[in-house]
Amino acid sequence: MRYLTLNNGVEMPALGFGVFQVTDLAECERAVAGALDAGYRLIDTAASYGNEEAVGRALASGGVDRKDLFITTKLWLADVGYERTKGAFARSLDRLGLEYLDLYLIHQPYGDYYGAWRAMEELYREERVRAIGVSNFYPDRLVDLICNNEIVPAVNQIETHVFFQRSTDQAVMQSNQVQMESWGPFAEGQRGFFSNPVLVAIAEAHDKSVAQIALRWLVQRKIIAIPKSVRTDRMAENIDVFAFELTDAEMAQIATLDSGSSLFFDHRDPEQVRRLNSLQRST
Repeated sequence: MRYLTLNNGVEMPALGFGVFQVTDLAECERAVAGALDAGYRLIDTAASYGNEEAVGRALASGGVDRKDLFITTKLWLADVGYERTKGAFARSLDRLGLEYLDLYLIHQPYGDYYGAWRAMEELYREERVRAIGVSNFYPDRLVDLICNNEIVPAVNQIETHVFFQRSTDQAVMQSNQVQMESWGPFAEGQRGFFSNPVLVAIAEAHDKSVAQIALRWLVQRKIIAIPKSVRTDRMAENIDVFAFELTDAEMAQIATLDSGSSLFFDHRDPEQVRRLNSLQRST
């Protein structure tokens, strides 16, 4: 495994395992156990996924030393605000069965996330979390948060894949020492992702899968990724991306696939803002 150093000196694995939409708790527990066996040490969940307890059970029985794990969870919309964030953090720790988190993220850029950030800064200073960050923040909101608070987010986890490459966003993050992390690295299979001719040709040239090419592309851009699979063979395949390298020409070919827009929703769209706020669910 390779590691990237965050702005506070903490090392974070370059590749992890995500459990978004793994709602069957027994399946989630098995998947995380399989991921640990395959060599993953970064596990990414969220309060809103409803599977923190299953993740915690897998961690407890996985036989991996806590110091070798990097566990991320996220604060949901219903719990933003200073006081509510403290309670939500404690509940997530309890569900995960942990004494501290490695990374705690604000899941969405809405509501009183400034109050949430002040609470997270305190949790960080109390050494209850090793790093704090955000998710789904576009550059304007990210920079505004940085300008008006003391601690710069260590990570911004955003939709990033070959069809939505976010190069401008990454440049803003790099200039502010924020590590970019990809969710949806396989575009959730949309737009013929796994049969895309450019990706298929590059995969054949390296005797790799399309998924491996997509992850290697992110690795070479120094973007952390959290692919998801409940199949152990795919888990092993996805983590095996550090022994080959894409050429400059191949990276340029992949760059031509960028559509410049989300495949799912734009967090700046007023209707989407209303919809997401309507989904506030206590955790």
